[in-house]
Amino acid sequence: MKVTILGSSSALPTSERFPSAHVLNAHERLFLIDCGEGTQMQLRKNKIKFSKINHIFISHLHGDHVFGLYGLLSTFNLMGRQNPICLYAPENYHQILLSHLDDFDINLGFEVDFIPLSGNDPVKILDDKYITVNSFPLEHRVPAFGFLFREKTSDRNIIKESIIKYQIPSLRIPAIKKGEDFITSEGVLIKNEDITLPPPEPLSYAYCSDTKYSRRVATFVKGVNLLYHEATFDKSLSDLAGITCHSTTLDAAKTANEANAGTLLIGHFSARYKDIMPLVEEARSLFPDTFPAIDGQTYDIANINNP
Repeated sequence: MKVTILGSSSALPTSERFPSAHVLNAHERLFLIDCGEGTQMQLRKNKIKFSKINHIFISHLHGDHVFGLYGLLSTFNLMGRQNPICLYAPENYHQILLSHLDDFDINLGFEVDFIPLSGNDPVKILDDKYITVNSFPLEHRVPAFGFLFREKTSDRNIIKESIIKYQIPSLRIPAIKKGEDFITSEGVLIKNEDITLPPPEPLSYAYCSDTKYSRRVATFVKGVNLLYHEATFDKSLSDLAGITCHSTTLDAAKTANEANAGTLLIGHFSARYKDIMPLVEEARSLFPDTFPAIDGQTYDIANINNP
């Protein structure tokens, strides 16, 4: 699992930071999370294939998280897309999107499968062969949702030398990978742990966009490997954060601590900050494994290094 940052700014973009958008690569399938203005430009700049994006997640209906979606859908259409798009967004967005498409005479040549987000508790919104995705409520001025992506446990890895040593038929390999023992033609029982290796630990990624500090958020993302959490302001602007329902660096770090997260990635930086490293250092005072979300940077969730 890897995540590429397409936009790390808050409402006002800067010359170096675009509005919010991330792309998660999970088993070579791409998930677009939020779609601020300029997202499709960033996709091209970072050589991300449009055709591999089949799921789009919109956290809430503020422009810096959704204005890029209209242009992206139009581009998909101009490129002759036929595969459907799964769009996960607050429930009231469906009619807004349909109205926009009608107003601008856009007739999509592909289906938009709209999955509405609502409620005050976590909900599983995607479950496939490789991952599950839960949405969960955030605390913002409008209904807002975070997303938790978790890999499923993969099969065990069979030791190649064992196949030859015990003359294991290819038809038996799938069951052995699932944990079954093997009995040789002579009737000898070979324990599964002697011929297989355990799979890697499943990885997880949580995306917490605009939200004020909420103790509940940490409970929704317990034990996550990489937690992305907005940190719009430094601690000196905690009053403004409260008024606007945003988080400070210390709010993000506190959530990471309470969630027992592996690593914290902060972003959604206010345009007032030319240099974001003081924000990172402030968060590190509470949660040392903190890194900045930087436009164009790809983070390997199993092995994150400071850009």
